[in-house]
Amino acid sequence: MKNILILNGPNLNMLGQREREIYGTETLDDIQAQCMEQAKSLGFSIDFRQSNHEGELVSWIQESLGTVDGLIINAAAYTHTSVAIHDALKLLSVPIIEVHISDPKTREAFRHHSYIEPLAATVIAGQGAKGYKTALEKLYGLLD
Repeated sequence: MKNILILNGPNLNMLGQREREIYGTETLDDIQAQCMEQAKSLGFSIDFRQSNHEGELVSWIQESLGTVDGLIINAAAYTHTSVAIHDALKLLSVPIIEVHISDPKTREAFRHHSYIEPLAATVIAGQGAKGYKTALEKLYGLLD
């Protein structure tokens, strides 16, 4: 069984409550349940986490070294600001998939740059919560 870490950054714990016109009505718990179901069908074991703290995300990435087969990350606002997360991700030698519920490239200019994108095997953006399931499918293809 392949071990997959799914990390979620700041404010994603507020999905379903914040900016529904952008992020929809599904909660992070809904997304986690969908990921668990999809992972089971793909033969993956997933560890699904969220933090509003950059350092905690960095620590989780570091702790995953040598223990995961792939990583999916929605770093949220840290996508555009965190060299620390970028540097931590560089430690990994597994496929990384960057996910965004909305499409940052179609939003404010400050959201157009990603510190994660250069390290990602692919970026999935603008698919809503479904993007996480798409990311799991992409990982399955990369790890098969």
